[in-house]
Amino acid sequence: MMTASACPLCKTDGGLLVFRNAQLRVIQAEETGFPAFYRVVWNAHVAEFSDLSPVERSACMEAVVTVEQALRSRLKPQKINLAALGTMVPHLHWHIIARFDWDSHFPAPVWSAVLHPPQAEKLAALALQCHDVNRLIAEKMASAA
Repeated sequence: MMTASACPLCKTDGGLLVFRNAQLRVIQAEETGFPAFYRVVWNAHVAEFSDLSPVERSACMEAVVTVEQALRSRLKPQKINLAALGTMVPHLHWHIIARFDWDSHFPAPVWSAVLHPPQAEKLAALALQCHDVNRLIAEKMASAA
């Protein structure tokens, strides 16, 4: 089991910090080809969702829902992918990924092989839209606290 001192999500935010409170943070991940890839990261070094108390689990899932709703309302994706894998980094975090029928991997998972050439213009436009998404997420998370 990875210790907190060796954990990349304990050492750094894990991406562009969008929001942080005492329990968790929301980051925009730095995943090439996927600017609308976000993570909700639990601040404390725990490996599993069931390590959280019922109140903490509720707070975590409310954050996931807030990010999903912001992506859906602003970006209008074909689908939102949610995942909490933790095999590579055993620190509780949820992936929230807006998916589009034009993305390089659609409809396969973002971790699969490329299916289509990347569309640079659409990716650039999406990255610009994510600035507004980041503000919306931060506002919604702050108002829920």
